Amino acid sequence: MPAQDDARERQMIDRFNLIVPEGRGRSDVDAYLRMADIDEPLPFELKSTTKNSVSTVRDFGPEHITKWRHLHWLFALYDSSGIRMLQCYYASPADMRRWIEDKEAYVRPDMLLAERALQTLDMRIVDDVFGDAETFSIDKAQSIMKRQWSVAEYKRRADLDGDRFSRTAMLEVLRARLGYVIRRGATLNNPHIPVTYFEEVGLQAITEDHAATLRRLVQDYLDSGVPGAGLDPVIAAQANAAATDDATA
Repeated sequence: MPAQDDARERQMIDRFNLIVPEGRGRSDVDAYLRMADIDEPLPFELKSTTKNSVSTVRDFGPEHITKWRHLHWLFALYDSSGIRMLQCYYASPADMRRWIEDKEAYVRPDMLLAERALQTLDMRIVDDVFGDAETFSIDKAQSIMKRQWSVAEYKRRADLDGDRFSRTAMLEVLRARLGYVIRRGATLNNPHIPVTYFEEVGLQAITEDHAATLRRLVQDYLDSGVPGAGLDPVIAAQANAAATDDATA
């Protein structure tokens, strides 16, 4: 995270009295809000901008839809220097539903293509790639999946003694690689959330008493019982598969 973005995030955490677990990783939830009458703190995504839209993430795909659909959001608008906070907006999972479902509709056809393409692979692809060998070493599997899987994962996938792969197991390796390649090509590059979206869904600007106002708005949402975005089964299947993908592959 750039230094200025990091400073703005820390300011939001302090201003709204949020908590951040120790050892938080890049892919983890940004922060949590503790509410008096709720046992578990609520997960929050924090975003800030100096422009008329908010950037989200590179390579937006099914795993982000899965993660974000149940999150609460805080948006902070800053002046052009990026130092002075002008106003903030709280968005509940229900408030973000329209934007998330719009992005889901954009990537869903590609995810459906990936699902169907995987079903068409059969043992002929093993012949085309590897010839008529009956068993294969981990090195052969790694030549396909590269650094996507850990050594432990390769060993787990090997179905024969001596950490070797049968032709059936190698077919699954090829299917996994094809799924990865399609998912990587089907992602959106940093979809932005326009600031006008906040007004369109009726968000209230927060300019003072930030921590107290946030807790009131969150409680209003919890009392409303309005759900956030559901999860399409095609997106869910590809998100589960993407959980094993390694961006270094």
